[in-house]
Amino acid sequence: MRSSNENRSHQRRRSGDRLLRSAVRGAGWWLVPLVVVAVLDAAATLALPALLGRAVDQLVTTTARSGAPTWSTAGGTLAATAAVVLFLVVVDVVTQLVGGWGTARTTARLRTDLARHVLAAGPSLAPATAEGDLVTRLVSGTATAARAVVILGGLAAAVLPPAGAVVALALVDPWLAATFVVGMASVSGVVRTYLRRAHEASSGYLEAQGAIAARLVDALAGARTIAAARTTDVEVERVLAPIGELRRQGRAVWQNIARLAVRGEPAVLLTQVAVVAVAGARLSAGHLTPGELLAAGRYAVLAAGIGSILDELGALTRARAAAERVAEVLAAPALTYGTAPLPAGPGRLELRHVTAGEAGPDGAPVLDDLELDVPGGKVVALVGRSGAGKSLVAALAGRLCDPAVGTVLLDGVPLRDLDRVTLRRAVGYAFERPGLLQGTVAEAIRFGVDVPPPDRVRDASRAARAFRFIARLPEGYASLLAETPLSGGEVQRLGLARALAHDARVLILDDATSSLDTATEAEIAVSVTTHLQGRTRLVVTHRRATAARADLVAWLDGGRIRACAPHRDLWAYPEYRALFRPDPVPAPDAIPVTTPA
Repeated sequence: MRSSNENRSHQRRRSGDRLLRSAVRGAGWWLVPLVVVAVLDAAATLALPALLGRAVDQLVTTTARSGAPTWSTAGGTLAATAAVVLFLVVVDVVTQLVGGWGTARTTARLRTDLARHVLAAGPSLAPATAEGDLVTRLVSGTATAARAVVILGGLAAAVLPPAGAVVALALVDPWLAATFVVGMASVSGVVRTYLRRAHEASSGYLEAQGAIAARLVDALAGARTIAAARTTDVEVERVLAPIGELRRQGRAVWQNIARLAVRGEPAVLLTQVAVVAVAGARLSAGHLTPGELLAAGRYAVLAAGIGSILDELGALTRARAAAERVAEVLAAPALTYGTAPLPAGPGRLELRHVTAGEAGPDGAPVLDDLELDVPGGKVVALVGRSGAGKSLVAALAGRLCDPAVGTVLLDGVPLRDLDRVTLRRAVGYAFERPGLLQGTVAEAIRFGVDVPPPDRVRDASRAARAFRFIARLPEGYASLLAETPLSGGEVQRLGLARALAHDARVLILDDATSSLDTATEAEIAVSVTTHLQGRTRLVVTHRRATAARADLVAWLDGGRIRACAPHRDLWAYPEYRALFRPDPVPAPDAIPVTTPA
């Protein structure tokens, strides 16, 4: 009976193999010439010993008759031999060209599929796979897995000559084939052990690589903290901690190869010697000609050529290990969308019996049978202790993730029934750490399913208090983000401007002003809570003033909404008052805020 770890390992291998089969099926027309070329290469390789043996017999025959070799007798055979050699060179060149082009094509397809799935899975994938590890799977993992298609062609080219050579030995003399089969039987167990250990070492090596990459990305994200704390040496040790495992797995790969050589090579060489010895005895008995002896020696070498087969099998093992890691990401659930239309409505949000979030040490999920009703066109402030699940509620409200149990509805329609474009037009987000991606400042604000006009971009930047620093940029809205150093607060304001620029009926602000100075934050809070009439706003906040301006405050506690009422009604509870940090004092010369409709 398999353990849970063995079951997971078995499932990973099956997923990786399915991915490789899919890559082979989707390889396209180029796989056909690759296989054809491999068959032709094997045929030419098998024909070469027979031609050489025939040429030798022709020369021996003419020498016996005339006392000297007559080269013209074997001229045709020698010319055919030269043609076969030239053909093998051409086949090798074609194989390299077609294989390289096909691998690049398959790699591109795998990377596209993986990138599309990662972005579709979005936040739900983040806890399971670190960013650096994802990058290694996307870049090197897909390239290694894609080589499996070419490897299969190479494996055919590697297997056909030995298999054909055994048949050729049987045609020359059945005793030679029998001698070879008996000799090679002792190598089969060594080969099975080699392949099993090769897979384990390859998987471990790739896992250690991914761990190093993940730690390095984390360290780069916290580079300023590391520099300020002067912990560079400590961090280097942390990043490179998996290098011991990487070294161990790499050593295991080479030890496995050495073990195969020590245990397998002697048996292979002795088998070749035994075949040649039997062929010599059969020649002495008059059952073989000198040319057949030469051909038998060459076929024995070809038949025992497991080295090339093992090279291809080793490469296939590495491809399978890489495919398992790629398939593991592809197996992560991604959001699927429906086709239901969204009727006109005020933007009412309903969370019904929602359970979501990883269970904590006490076994309880973050949100447990939560009920929340956000009236259309109103402002609802979402408050709670740190770790209470406020960001999770915000993510569920716009379907950045799905609950394990329960339903989220917008104007009476379950979010999972809406198509992607309709949903993203209806719900806008502003985050604590918005991603601006690349392009210009204006493109960062316009980013979304719709492209707002320039005047709306400018109005949104004013509402988000971003117009001041944008005006100071050399190129203004045309400034390239890659060439424009921005503070955390400036990035947040651009992210907020993006949310305001799009005409979504629901606006969700998840701690979207946490990096701003107190005066600017107060100005934006007034804008969000008192303007934007007709748009539903769900605001995750720690500010008392923001909660006070909201129509309702949803108090999240213990995985549920403890109360949903106006701020003044909740202020009587000491536990509620303890949730807020001191409010900022707005600047006396605060500029009135204008907002887009």
